[in-house]
Amino acid sequence: MEKKPIELLVNGEIHEIVVKPNDTLLEVLREKLGLTGTKEGCGMGECAACTVLKDGKPILSCLTLAIDVVGSKITTIEGLSIGEDLDPLQEAFVQHGAVQCGFCTPGMILTAKELLGRVKNPTADQIKEAISGNLCRCTGYTKIIEAIQAAEG
Repeated sequence: MEKKPIELLVNGEIHEIVVKPNDTLLEVLREKLGLTGTKEGCGMGECAACTVLKDGKPILSCLTLAIDVVGSKITTIEGLSIGEDLDPLQEAFVQHGAVQCGFCTPGMILTAKELLGRVKNPTADQIKEAISGNLCRCTGYTKIIEAIQAAEG
């Protein structure tokens, strides 16, 4: 397969990289840009561990080709913090014990970030609906919901 140079805007920085046409955004983020906060879970779009924001909307990076996001603004979990300061949502996850093993956490936080950006003071049911595609095998979701509610307040 012939490689192609592209520019990606990730976490506010432009990255010039060379990709194969079938390179997923997940592969590019982790292997070419070293942004390992985005996790590969199932690789089939079932778990949402690989969620990132494309122009502010959650997408599954394991199902998205890198060439398809050229011209878009991509935000990963690394892009939420400012230096050493965590985003308030990240901090709420830590404070409320919503992290546990941490594997689902980046995707869960980015999904919640989008929700909080469009819904002020979401109900528990709205939060459950928003994160319904994000699988967590540790927490039972209660602490995650509590953290999201605390962050928005």
